[in-house]
Amino acid sequence: MNAPIVTPRNEPPLVRVYVPRDAAALALDADAIADDIARRADALGRPIDIVRNGSRGLLWLEPLVEIATPAGRVAYGPVQLEDLDSLFACGWLDGAAHPLCHGPTEAIPYLARQERLTFERVGVTDPLSIPDYAAHGGLAGLERALTMSADAIVQEVVDSGLRGRGGAAFPTGIKWKTVLAAAGSRKYIVCNADEGDSGTYADRLLLEGDPYALIEGMTIAGLGVGATQGYIYVRSEYPQAIATLREAIRRAREVGWLGVDIHGSGRAFDMEVRVGAGAYICGEETSLLESLEGKRGVVRAKPPLPAVQGLFGKPTVINNVISLATVPTILARGATYYREFGVGRSHGTLPFQLAGNLKHGGLVEKAFGLTLRELLYDFGGGSASGRPLKAVQVGGPLGAYLPESQWDEPLDYEGYARISAMIGHGGLVAFDDTVDMAHMARYAMEFCAIESCGKCTPCRIGSTRGVETIDRIIAGGAAREQQVVLLRDLCDTMLGGSLCALGGMAPFPVLSALDHFPADFGLTRTAQPA
Repeated sequence: MNAPIVTPRNEPPLVRVYVPRDAAALALDADAIADDIARRADALGRPIDIVRNGSRGLLWLEPLVEIATPAGRVAYGPVQLEDLDSLFACGWLDGAAHPLCHGPTEAIPYLARQERLTFERVGVTDPLSIPDYAAHGGLAGLERALTMSADAIVQEVVDSGLRGRGGAAFPTGIKWKTVLAAAGSRKYIVCNADEGDSGTYADRLLLEGDPYALIEGMTIAGLGVGATQGYIYVRSEYPQAIATLREAIRRAREVGWLGVDIHGSGRAFDMEVRVGAGAYICGEETSLLESLEGKRGVVRAKPPLPAVQGLFGKPTVINNVISLATVPTILARGATYYREFGVGRSHGTLPFQLAGNLKHGGLVEKAFGLTLRELLYDFGGGSASGRPLKAVQVGGPLGAYLPESQWDEPLDYEGYARISAMIGHGGLVAFDDTVDMAHMARYAMEFCAIESCGKCTPCRIGSTRGVETIDRIIAGGAAREQQVVLLRDLCDTMLGGSLCALGGMAPFPVLSALDHFPADFGLTRTAQPA
């Protein structure tokens, strides 16, 4: 919480104005809007305090400017420079009505229907203010962890049921337990912030809007497994996130929340940011480790697992941003609290990211168990084009294309595995009925061919032959059915023989398009292997 505002007698009250500083808002002139608001308020003699917060995740309303009133924060958006004349004229600094006004921010249905745990502070606080972070529940998890043994910290994460919020959904606590038990003179915590999947931006929103959540989560992980050094591997395309992280780390170190003596506990942990060069394959954990070590980003054969022999040959925890940023909530509120969210073996919440042909693209944090249809229509508002939605790719460029017949399947890891799909990082890309799914399948296979590290033959050669085979299917001719059988055999080889998920999952979008949208390939029925 920000410090109380003290207003001298007989002067107008100081008004706090929140203008987002995340990349999406900056791309829409948020800096210029903030400057113009300050200039106009000064000319009117209205004292204001502009706070550059993160994004609330309602991306169709960016820049979403909020005015703090005695009754709470009131939202206006999307605010453009040309709107400021009418906004000031209507008295928006007092929370007045306006065509761009959405009322109290927390009451906006898109936000009110969410369960925000990991993202509870994103868009609410000043991302770089440690007092603001602490006043909104931050550091409580780390303070508790400092009173616990390493075994107890790891067991709390195990009991929470938290699973990696990437593609594999491996239990986070089990990974930590392996590193804790591993012998090694030095251990590491590595955060995979190389967010490169199409339609995903949850990592970016959190890094820009609540970096201390990640810093706290990594520090707790270090205490849990006995690591004293962490690395955050961020993609170079996120300059705002990189700058925010580095400043947050500097401030955390300055106040003693990082370093050789964390909060006077006698325990040490520090971290630094490393910037990737843009290779998609470096989102795979072993390729990421190679890159961190200054080598070419190629996949390592496993075993040994990174938990046993990872960075510089030492036991290493590798988790993504959302996994690590969720840990403070688990430690602060307890494993039981977190485990009560979700369904089956999918515990907790996931930040789903709505993108593509939708009216209301944005981030939605919900407990596992809701359906794709709810996300597409209750939150996304249906297609932006007004045409019927036809397909949704879930889980990034390696995720399956799901037809409407599968949109009522509850979103949980096991349920999606049963339909040969994956939830992955929670990214959704929607397409209306004008999409050509044969060309989308070709794009997915071509993406794999371009991004392959080249180490294994099924991925390196299979993806290239896959593109050629899809081209022959699209071209038509008497041999089309035989080409489909060949494509399925090729996908089977890639699924079973690739060293990592890039080659092993690239067939998912291809096969799902072929299975559910055969007409787009010129087929009258779904062609099956002979």
